Amino acid sequence: MAIENKYGTAERLMRYVQVDTQSDPESTTSPTTEKQKDLSVLLVEELQAMGITDAEMDAYGYVYATIPATSSKQAPVVCFCSHVDTAPDCSGTDVKPLLHKNYDGSDIVLPDDPAQIISTAKYEYLKKHIGKDIITASGNTLLGADDKAGVAIIMSMAAYLIQHPEVKHGDIKLLFTPDEEVGKGTDKVDLQKLGAAVAYTLDGGELGTLEDETFSADGVKIIVHGISAHPGYAKGVMVNALKIAGEILTALPKNEWSPETTDKRQGFVHPVSMSGIAEKATIDFIVRDFTVEGLAQHQARLKTIAETVMANYAGCTMEFIVKEQYRNMKQVLDEHPSIVAHAEEAYKRCGLTVVKEPIRGGTDGSRLSYMGLPCPNLFTGMQAIHSKHEWIGVDDMEQSTNMLVELVKVWEEKS
Repeated sequence: MAIENKYGTAERLMRYVQVDTQSDPESTTSPTTEKQKDLSVLLVEELQAMGITDAEMDAYGYVYATIPATSSKQAPVVCFCSHVDTAPDCSGTDVKPLLHKNYDGSDIVLPDDPAQIISTAKYEYLKKHIGKDIITASGNTLLGADDKAGVAIIMSMAAYLIQHPEVKHGDIKLLFTPDEEVGKGTDKVDLQKLGAAVAYTLDGGELGTLEDETFSADGVKIIVHGISAHPGYAKGVMVNALKIAGEILTALPKNEWSPETTDKRQGFVHPVSMSGIAEKATIDFIVRDFTVEGLAQHQARLKTIAETVMANYAGCTMEFIVKEQYRNMKQVLDEHPSIVAHAEEAYKRCGLTVVKEPIRGGTDGSRLSYMGLPCPNLFTGMQAIHSKHEWIGVDDMEQSTNMLVELVKVWEEKS
C-alpha cells in the first residue's frame, strides 16, 4: 500500500522533530512548556488542510480530530494517540535529522559530535535495517522519534484514509497529547470531547511489538527532619538531616532492586532526587513493579530500611509519603480482549509476527485505560530513545502506517 501524501511518513517525522517540544518536569503549568503547542498548532493546520474540519487544539495543547466514518455500520469509535513532547533527559533544541539511505551496516559517526557513534555492535536491531533507510539526529540532541514517529504515523494514516474513502471504517478519533514524558500526558484530556470507545497509543519500539502490559508505578517521598543548630555551637546538638538521608541511600541494596540491576519482570526502587538543608532533607523515589502487591512489598521494604537508619537518631523524625502514579493496563485490557485481538489480526494481515512483551515503563495508555478508555501500545520502530543515539527505520514507520489502515478495517468488519 503506497501512502499517497504530500509528505511521506519519513518526511513528516523529519519536519516534526525540528520543532522543539521538550517538556519540563519542574513546571506546574499545563502544558509544562508553551513550545509544545508549536507542534500542536502545526498538526491542526495539516489536519485541516487534509479536510478534517473539526481538528482543534485546546488551551492545554491537546489536539483533537475526527476522520468521519465511511461505513454504514455502527462500528466502535477508535482513537489513535501519540504525544508531541520529547524527554527532558537530552536536549531537543535545534534537532538536525539525518536520513541515511540504504544503510550499509557500518558505524554511523554523527557529524556534530564524532564521539557519538551508532553501531550494530551496540544496537543489534540495527542489523535488520541494512540496505534500508534510517533516520538519526546529528550528535548534539536526541532525535525525537519518541514520540514524533507515532505522530507522523498517525498523520500519514489520516491522510491516506481521507484520500481513500473506499476504505471502510467507523469514526476514527485522533489525539495528540503534551507532557507524556513528565507523567502528565492525560492530566487535562477531555474524554467526553474525544468520544472514543477504544484507543491505541503509537509509542512502541521494534517492528511487530504489541504491548498490553506496563509497570504499575508509585512515587515515594521520604522527608527526614533533623535537628538544626548554629554550626559554631552545634556539638552534641545538631543532627544533620542531609547526612541521615545519605545513610538511607547508602543502606539500599547494591546488587539488586535498582534499575541498573533488574530486567524483564523484576521491579525496582529508584532514588531520582535529593534536596534539603541540615534541618530537613527530602529524597524522591520511583517504585515500579508489574503488580500492585509487588509495589506494596517494595514500599514496605524501603520504609523498613529508612526506619532502621532513623532509629539511630533520637529526636529526629521521618515522613514516608506514597503517591500513586499509574497502574498496569493489562488488568483493564484483559476485560476487553477484542482490542488486542483486533490489533493482532491487523499485524498478521500485514505479514508481521506479533511480539508481545511487557513495557518496563508506562505510556499514556496506562492512565487512559484506568480512566475508562482501554488502550494498548503499538510499534513505531523508535530505538535508543532519550539519547543522542536515537534512531528509527523508515520501513518500520511505513509498516506501522499500513498496519493502522488494516486495523481500522478489522474494527469495521467485526462490528
